[in-house]
Amino acid sequence: MAKKQKFPHLLGSKWTAQQTTFGWRHFRVINRKNEGKWVFAELVSACDDSVRFWLNARQLRDRTLWQAGWQTLTELHSSDEQPDENVQIYGLEG
Repeated sequence: MAKKQKFPHLLGSKWTAQQTTFGWRHFRVINRKNEGKWVFAELVSACDDSVRFWLNARQLRDRTLWQAGWQTLTELHSSDEQPDENVQIYGLEG
């Protein structure tokens, strides 16, 4: 039986950084890399294709750093005030 792939829906997913990152907040995953037990995601800014960086995909689970999808500043601030412990990011198990 084949091993279950970690982060199967990572490629093409969209993310909003809680803090401005390299001058931007909205990113999409354009590449993934498996390094042993680690999975890395290459993110590119939605507004500037020259802004790219790699991060451990596990960091995307940290809601203090990232929100799934593209959020407005209003949505970011309202989620800070009332964290929803029941929200799960589907496809990011592993």
